[in-house]
Amino acid sequence: MELIVARNRADLVKARGEGRLALVPTMGALHEGHRSLIRSARAAAAQVVVSIFVNPLQFGPNEDFSRYPRTFDADLDTCRAEGVDVVFAPSVEEMYDPARQVSVAAGRMGAIVEGESRPGHFDGMLTVVLKLFNLVQPDVAYFGQKDAQQLALIRRMVADLDVPVEVVGGATVREPDGLALSSRNRYLSPDQREAALALSRALRAGASQTGPAGIRAAALAVLQEAPIDLDYLALVEPGTFEEVPDSYTGPAILAVAARVGTTRLIDNIPMGNVGT
Repeated sequence: MELIVARNRADLVKARGEGRLALVPTMGALHEGHRSLIRSARAAAAQVVVSIFVNPLQFGPNEDFSRYPRTFDADLDTCRAEGVDVVFAPSVEEMYDPARQVSVAAGRMGAIVEGESRPGHFDGMLTVVLKLFNLVQPDVAYFGQKDAQQLALIRRMVADLDVPVEVVGGATVREPDGLALSSRNRYLSPDQREAALALSRALRAGASQTGPAGIRAAALAVLQEAPIDLDYLALVEPGTFEEVPDSYTGPAILAVAARVGTTRLIDNIPMGNVGT
């Protein structure tokens, strides 16, 4: 079946098929991480929709909205190769009325860790995700674990607002040397890419320890030796993203963000029962 490119709600209604519908929201520049989500969706649903929309609301004034990679033709080829049924690629004007006033507030979880470094980012992210849910009306939606705080917030929004969408997280996909796949990796020079490996090395070092204090210390030791500008290293409770105390026992996520050159990268690793 030929890939359908939908640009608005009417196109989506016309393209809607029968059976379970899966949505994979993206900002384009598709890589193997996106492909893994699409494959999971393809295996679980009768129809797969991939959205491609670089959302201006989730970029701050000094961030990379204008230079964020846009590779639409290549993305369509990827979607065809993965058996996607519909690509939803709206314009900014289609998504946001100039008179728009109402948006989603991410609350406490949206203001800490990644949210502290990027004020308003998660409000913009949740607003566009809710709009995509309303427009596409999927039964299930797939998001990558690499953006762990985003995934946690989407699950919180779905629960709090009674959104009838099942949210599924997909494991982080990495290069053989450990670097987490990201559309922003293409900004890195060879030397910067080598430096960026400190993020995954630090996470592995932390995961080799048990208690929270040891986890943080082991990860920080790696990061302090690397030519990067560390933004944060956080060991958090997965459902709230609150920092866990040294006495904590239970599941956690070790998350890191840093600038390598001018490129800001994030990574994380879920951990089973720390402190035991």
